Amino acid sequence: MADTFPPGAPNWADLGSTDVPGAVAFYTTLFGWTAEDMGPEAGGYHVLRLDGAQVGGLGPATDPTRGTSWVVYFATDDVDATSAKVASAGGTVVVEPMDVMDLGRMAVYTDPAGAYFSAWQPGTHRGWEATAVAGAVGWSELSTTDLDGVKPFYAAVLPVSLRDIGDDVTQMPYTLLEVGGQAVAGAMGSADGTSRWGVYFNVDDVDATADAAVAAGATELFRQDSPAGRMAGLVDPQGGVFSIITPDPDFRP
Repeated sequence: MADTFPPGAPNWADLGSTDVPGAVAFYTTLFGWTAEDMGPEAGGYHVLRLDGAQVGGLGPATDPTRGTSWVVYFATDDVDATSAKVASAGGTVVVEPMDVMDLGRMAVYTDPAGAYFSAWQPGTHRGWEATAVAGAVGWSELSTTDLDGVKPFYAAVLPVSLRDIGDDVTQMPYTLLEVGGQAVAGAMGSADGTSRWGVYFNVDDVDATADAAVAAGATELFRQDSPAGRMAGLVDPQGGVFSIITPDPDFRP
């Protein structure tokens, strides 16, 4: 179980969907999750659970220009200070710091290339309660139209160090975001001309899970082997992009 995250590490992800009931049906069936409706005061937000552990959230999309999308949250001890760093480093504070009941404090940003991300200052909600197991998020990754341009931004905004692992490991430019010497997220160039943060869910069998997703209405973007493991990229029936991976246990970037 994982319920504490150092500042700079991803600690939560949620889906803003244009069709919440449809998304709930799709993801609960695909990953074996349950979805807990947090009630009217939470605006239709659902907590997604795997065997009782919190593994993500799902609620109504709030920005019609973005449609359905997954959002990655980064842990911070002071979301107001993080917001000031975003603004001074060339990003945009889209949603100013705000309290979410007693759960925590959050803000929403875009980086200089336009990728959305959020910061979460924990209250009673610490973040994911399970990670890196089948059915939970195992990796967070930035796909960006300006990899070299955004690296200084994230180094200024988050308490992370950057390490380029480059062509020898990934066969393409790739940068790790590290906290305390541990890789917590990655960044690579965009293949489709858009900038976004995304999540990889660990699964036991990428091919079986991808086939089930497509049968349930998803669109497949790719399916391939990589040094990190076998993976696939998918678009859910409402338009949300996500990935799945069966990690290679011997992979060490």
